[in-house]
Amino acid sequence: MQLNLDPTLFDEQQFILVRELVQSIRVKLQEAGLSGENLEDATASIAFSVASTLDDTAAIEVDGMEVHPYLTFRTSDEELTHCGENSYTHEFVYEALQILSKRPTE
Repeated sequence: MQLNLDPTLFDEQQFILVRELVQSIRVKLQEAGLSGENLEDATASIAFSVASTLDDTAAIEVDGMEVHPYLTFRTSDEELTHCGENSYTHEFVYEALQILSKRPTE
C-alpha cells in the first residue's frame, strides 16, 4: 500500500463519509421513533460525537492505553489517501445535516 498525501481528495472523501454517517444515524433514530426537533438534535449530537472520536479530538483511553485514530481512505487497490494531519470530519457534520434536512423524507 502506498500512502498518498492529497488534502483535496481527502476533504471530498471526508465529506462523503460524514454525510453517510449522518444519514445512517438519522435513519436509525427515525426507526426508533424520533422525529422533528428531537430527531435533528439527537442526530447532530451523535454524529458530532462519532466524528470527534474519529478526529482524535475526544480522549480515548482504556486501562492506561491511549488510542489515537488517524483516518485514511483507500482510493485505489494500492493507495491510501491522507491529509498529513488528523482528520477534521466534525467540521462537516452541520453542513451534512443541513443538506440532508433539505431532502424530502424517504
